[in-house]
Amino acid sequence: MSSEFVLPAGRGIAVQLDNAQTVRITNIRGSQVVDTWAFNANETSEFMSMEHTRASLKKLTPCCGESLITNKRRPILTLLSDSSPGIHDTLIAACDRHRYELLGHIGYHDNCTDNLAAAMQAIGMVVPETPCPLNLFMNIPVTQGNRLDWRPPVSKPGDHVTLRAEMAAVVVFSACPMDLLPVNGVDCTPSDVAVSID
Repeated sequence: MSSEFVLPAGRGIAVQLDNAQTVRITNIRGSQVVDTWAFNANETSEFMSMEHTRASLKKLTPCCGESLITNKRRPILTLLSDSSPGIHDTLIAACDRHRYELLGHIGYHDNCTDNLAAAMQAIGMVVPETPCPLNLFMNIPVTQGNRLDWRPPVSKPGDHVTLRAEMAAVVVFSACPMDLLPVNGVDCTPSDVAVSID
């Protein structure tokens, strides 16, 4: 069954995919990072792992036709298409309240870690831990001296990524609420993204 919806800026949602089902994430404004997790629908202790994916691919970022791997070294999602320049991140942990406190924010701030937990809770599931996400459209280059830089996305309005489930999976998306660094654009303003399931 197909469905389309808009994921509001700063929020998260969990979607359940059958084996071979696809989901497309469209960057409406072009500058929104989308933290992405995937869990085996029948055993959430098995989840998409960036560490295992990098070891499998022997590189930092997947290309079209390549699979993202679980902590049990099995494909869980495959990147089918990508209309963006292909700049995504597999290194940076999901933002959390501690990250915002270190950046000087006072009080509670929406964050991707809490979005993951809330999205799973909304479908009656508990997240076993917060794995490192696939940060779609996030631009974190490795620069001289092996340093990391937090830069605005290079994607354009309407750029989209399509992922195919390689097993029954729960996929969680968080339209990252970061507004203290330019990861969501030079204006540091999170925006909505569109999600389409086929």
